[in-house]
Amino acid sequence: HGLQPVQLEALHYLAFCNRYSNTPLAVAEYLGLTKGTVSQTLKVLESRGLIHKMSDERDKRIVHLRVTSAGQTLLEKAIPAPLLRAACAQLSEEERARIVAGMRALLLACQRANSMKSFGLCYTCRHHQRTGEGGHFCGLTQEALSAAEITQICREHA
Repeated sequence: HGLQPVQLEALHYLAFCNRYSNTPLAVAEYLGLTKGTVSQTLKVLESRGLIHKMSDERDKRIVHLRVTSAGQTLLEKAIPAPLLRAACAQLSEEERARIVAGMRALLLACQRANSMKSFGLCYTCRHHQRTGEGGHFCGLTQEALSAAEITQICREHA
């Protein structure tokens, strides 16, 4: 698809992160890279029309990044890679479950070894709260959350 692996990973992250996590700094933290490297990566994605930048409504110094429809289309084709899709289709449900469990354990070990943040899904976070009306609320930011947001990646996950 004409992208370097790091560019594809940044695009993939931006497609699944929430409104607190779609900044250049959050991308750098998620990928474990320097701000300079990520800046160049984001420039490529923006120049190809795969993402666009938006200023924060409350703090104009903050830039938010959103995946465009072209970026979303590219991700649907590229992730998971066609070869990986074909290989997984040949595995049993039990084999896939063992691989997923092993990958989760490996990811957790890598995060601990590198002192990285978890970047988990909102609804699995200790800050996530359900409201009496069936809604969702972030105890950290003190803001209401939509049903869609609770299934997105958050940099503040704990």
